[in-house]
Amino acid sequence: MSRIYDFEAQSIDGQTVPLRQFEGRPLLIVNTASACGFTPQFGGLETLHKTYGARGLVVLGFPCNQFGSQDPGSNDEIASFCQLNYGVSFPMMSKVDVNGANAHPLYQWLTAEAPGILGSKAIKWNFTKFLVGKDGRVLKRYAPQDAPQKLAADIEAALA
Repeated sequence: MSRIYDFEAQSIDGQTVPLRQFEGRPLLIVNTASACGFTPQFGGLETLHKTYGARGLVVLGFPCNQFGSQDPGSNDEIASFCQLNYGVSFPMMSKVDVNGANAHPLYQWLTAEAPGILGSKAIKWNFTKFLVGKDGRVLKRYAPQDAPQKLAADIEAALA
């Protein structure tokens, strides 16, 4: 599988989401957590969604509990938290592992396509972000501390 459109995920309410439905649109894929120091980035991600969604950007949140057990809730609890606290309207997926033997196939692919610092494939923490171009290839990987608004220029370029 060489393109992101070959994968599918489960929405937070359990529906199958073939990523091919987003073909031709840039994607920002983020592993999220509800009780992390970076959790306020939900607000910035929602701003990106509202600012660029009409132009084609799709933000996809993937809750993950692998870092400090910072997202222990059920999918329903996570969905409620994101909506109530940050007004999240971009698609949230079901909770996944992003590292290890049980890592979601999408994350296995993303980390192989865009290794981190010193070639490390592992996701280091919550809110690691991947920008995928309209052609389905990974353009860039961002660290957890990279605030969503700092991605605006790269998103503009991906939308062009």
